Amino acid sequence: MHTDWDKIVEKVNSSVVKIETPDGSGTGFLMLFSEEKAWCGIATALHVVQEADEWQKPIKIHPYDFSKPPLFLPDSERIIFTSWKTDSAVIFFPTPSDLKFPENLIPLRPINSPLPVGAELGWMGFPFLEPFDICFFSGIVSGRKEARNTYMIDGVAVKGVSGGPVIFSSPTDGTQFIGVISSYRAGGEQLPGLLYAYMSLICILSFLQLNQWMKQGRKRPKKKPEKN
Repeated sequence: MHTDWDKIVEKVNSSVVKIETPDGSGTGFLMLFSEEKAWCGIATALHVVQEADEWQKPIKIHPYDFSKPPLFLPDSERIIFTSWKTDSAVIFFPTPSDLKFPENLIPLRPINSPLPVGAELGWMGFPFLEPFDICFFSGIVSGRKEARNTYMIDGVAVKGVSGGPVIFSSPTDGTQFIGVISSYRAGGEQLPGLLYAYMSLICILSFLQLNQWMKQGRKRPKKKPEKN
C-alpha cells in the first residue's frame, strides 16, 4: 500500500514545534488541550527538557515554520510531566494565541492497539545539521518491546529530532501519532542501527490529570506530578 506522505506531512506540520533550551534543542508536538483549550500540552523526549526542568531554566517553543517569534516559557509559566522509563515528557502551559496551533489535534493511537512488525511509519523533527528546517524521515517497524511499550524502527534520527512525533496513517485509522522519538542506537561506526520510539502512556495520564486540575478551578497546578 502506498502512503501519501507528502499530504500527511502537510497535515501534521503545524502540530510540530522546535524546543530550545539553554543546553540544546529538540523537537516536540502538540498532543492535547484542556477541555476548554485554556492549556495545551507538548509531548517530547525527556532528555530534551530534563536539564531545563531540573534547574528551572527557560524553554523556547518555536512554530514549525519560524513564521512567529518563539514562545518564551520560564519555569513559573509551565509544568512538566516526566516519565524516566520511557524517556518521555509533556510540557503544559497556557495555550498561546500567537503560535496558531491547529484547532483539531492529530489523534493518539490507543496504546492497546500496537502496530505490527512491518508497518510503515514516518517521523519529523529539526536535525542539528539544518536546525531551522523541519525534516521528514520514514522507515518500518522492525520489532517491539512489549514490556516497555517500545517500537524498534528501521530508520535513523540525528541530534535535534529527539522528541518528534512518530506517525502512522492508513485508510482505516486515518493519521495518528503513535509515539515519541527517543534515540538511535548503532552497533558501531560501520554498522546500521535501530531507532527507538516510545508509545506514550504518559500522554494519556497527562490529559486526565490536566482536566482534573481544570475542573478543580486551578489556574496552574500547585505541584508537579510524581515522576514514573
